[in-house]
Amino acid sequence: MANNFKLAAFADEASPMIDEQIKAMKKNGVSMLEVRGVDGENVAKIDSAKAKEVKTKLDAAGLSVWSIGSPVGKTDIHDDFAFESEQFKRVLETASIMDAKCIRLFSFFGTEGKPEYRDEVLYRLSKYIEMAKGSGVVLCHENEKGIYGDIAVRCEDIQKSLPELKAVFDPANFLQCGQDTLEAWKMLKKYVYYFHIKDCIEGGQVVPAGKGIGQLPTILPDYSGLASDVLTLEPHLSDFVGLGALENEGEKSDVGSVYKFASNEEAFDFACASLAEITKNI
Repeated sequence: MANNFKLAAFADEASPMIDEQIKAMKKNGVSMLEVRGVDGENVAKIDSAKAKEVKTKLDAAGLSVWSIGSPVGKTDIHDDFAFESEQFKRVLETASIMDAKCIRLFSFFGTEGKPEYRDEVLYRLSKYIEMAKGSGVVLCHENEKGIYGDIAVRCEDIQKSLPELKAVFDPANFLQCGQDTLEAWKMLKKYVYYFHIKDCIEGGQVVPAGKGIGQLPTILPDYSGLASDVLTLEPHLSDFVGLGALENEGEKSDVGSVYKFASNEEAFDFACASLAEITKNI
């Protein structure tokens, strides 16, 4: 890339297997992994031995882990928080082993954006912050369909209330909630630590970066030099192992319906090329 952007990716969209993820990253010049799926298993479920194995393989390939793409906070607000706390402890351990800079997390399903859930959402997020103190890991809240922090005004409230928490900006997720991305960017850019690169068209179907209405060519120049300069590719251009578990019932993304690819690897390659086209003149 002819700019300061640093490229990461959810390479489990190329393959569920870590060896194939590494190949896809090397092929496309991606230097960092946002770890989500490892050999078909969610990163929140792997043990320390598996985390060490992944770190060894990435080190040997000259690659690193940018973030743990955890599912923390993708549970119902009514569920027992003890499970979430234990899962987060495991994710923190994995982040330490893999030398991850960030952990992405969410603000709970079952809230429907209702103000009566605000205090509980903030309490639970504050507990994550407390548990992560001293770890050196940056916690980043991602806007997501169906969680409390789905639209910009509630994301802004979370960020103002919890200044130690940073933000991941996902344009497609905002659009799928009816949130204009330029409005969201103006409200949230001072909190954004890094970007998820995912675009969509009217109707919510996911498309390659710059092919939709996410305003990426407008927003990315404003993001450049603002925070980490990291862009994590999250293509969602084809069905992949683990996709069904990422979203709440009734909030599923429409993937693979507009652009057709022969394989997950081909979809991943196209996503990388599309992002490179946007950023080459920034």
